[in-house]
Amino acid sequence: MKKTLLLALVAMVSFASFANGQKESGKIVIGANIYSFADNFMNGVVKPELESYAKTKGVEIQIVDSEGQQAKLNDQVDVFITKGVNVLAINLVDPAAAQTIINKARAAKIPLILFNKEATEPGAMASYDKVWYVGTDSAEAGVIQGKMMVSDWKKNPAWDKNGDGTVQYVMLKGEPGHPDAEARTVESVKAFRDAGINVEQLALEADPNWSTVHGNDKMAAWLTSSFGSKIELVICNNDGMAFGAITALKAAGVKLPIYGVDALDQAITHIADGEMNGTVLNDGKNQARATVDLAVNAAMGKNVTEGTNWKVQTNGTKAVRVAYIGVTAANYMEYKK
Repeated sequence: MKKTLLLALVAMVSFASFANGQKESGKIVIGANIYSFADNFMNGVVKPELESYAKTKGVEIQIVDSEGQQAKLNDQVDVFITKGVNVLAINLVDPAAAQTIINKARAAKIPLILFNKEATEPGAMASYDKVWYVGTDSAEAGVIQGKMMVSDWKKNPAWDKNGDGTVQYVMLKGEPGHPDAEARTVESVKAFRDAGINVEQLALEADPNWSTVHGNDKMAAWLTSSFGSKIELVICNNDGMAFGAITALKAAGVKLPIYGVDALDQAITHIADGEMNGTVLNDGKNQARATVDLAVNAAMGKNVTEGTNWKVQTNGTKAVRVAYIGVTAANYMEYKK
């Protein structure tokens, strides 16, 4: 019995020491996730920047892969709380499940930074005074992409293959219900209508993984469909799907104007090679840096933007917005590494 009690006591002391280790060492620990390491942008741009920038700030960041499963993310948050991390930095799998994560953080009295995927539940952000969001204005990427396409369409009358004055397009859409995917889909096409140009959607396919494989498969199928010869424009919610579409176009020996979002390195190369017409810089590096900056300040009990250039919107969203930038053949060299 004494041995059992002793072991239990040792376990309690060990956990307490672990949970409070950062207080003793003075090191802040951020518990973070990426909704899916399969996402080119989140895993290839945001994750490494979170890691490298956290190191420059002298804090520890533990990043896990939620594998596109909200239930898995919920469990990962529970583990982080049990470990005694100082602050959570969470990339939601399902934007409609934000309240669950917020409730967990509030119950544990741990500050929470949501990033890249914004809560869609009304009142979720207002339900906890220590939750903030870092990301973009969802509509802005679509607006910028749309303006690029309208400008190029006007400059290239030959793109209107049948001369009917209407843009016949196909759309590779990202994750259904994702605020960015929904806004980009609407705003990119709306730009044509706002410019007085008629549009006709020939096909639209969504992919929860925003994947290159999806882009290739769908583009290949569309090119061999009954409307394949009518396609005049390919609009993609992200670069990853655009890469797949480019592969399918090249395999079929077809050249069409194509636009993406993210400004990944490969997209810049495709623009340089004339295989892609434009993309929109989704500034993952600054999203990651803002996330870490807010997390560190929140963990220290400071104003989350103290000592930074970030600004929290005062319209009730509690959000730091990182701006998008259009990238075309005219300025891609500025973003080439």
